[in-house]
Amino acid sequence: MWRNTLLAACVALTSPLLLAAPNATTKQEIDHLLSYLEKSRCEFNRNGSWYTSVEASKHLRDKYEYLLKKDWVSNAESFIDRAASKSSMTGQAYQVRCSGQQAVASANWLSSELKRWRQSPRS
Repeated sequence: MWRNTLLAACVALTSPLLLAAPNATTKQEIDHLLSYLEKSRCEFNRNGSWYTSVEASKHLRDKYEYLLKKDWVSNAESFIDRAASKSSMTGQAYQVRCSGQQAVASANWLSSELKRWRQSPRS
């Protein structure tokens, strides 16, 4: 009897964690976006200051890890919306500026790459 109760309690406590985890495709898409940003050599504007693509990728990866703990990432779009589009402290939109081009909203830049990547064949 107590074993069944203990087992039921363990399942009840861990089930939300198992259901909340993003699926493999979502993880792959988000990892791609972070890697794409990091390797882009574009600048990233956060709260009025420009950062390197490496710094930006690390910042967004940290935000992603935080959001995972809160179960606030269900797909790549929710990652872009909740972590990669604006500052959670000030609400200011993030921007990306690549060499010789005007700055664009990071949400648009990342969404465009996500769309391109989803349409491209992968081995």
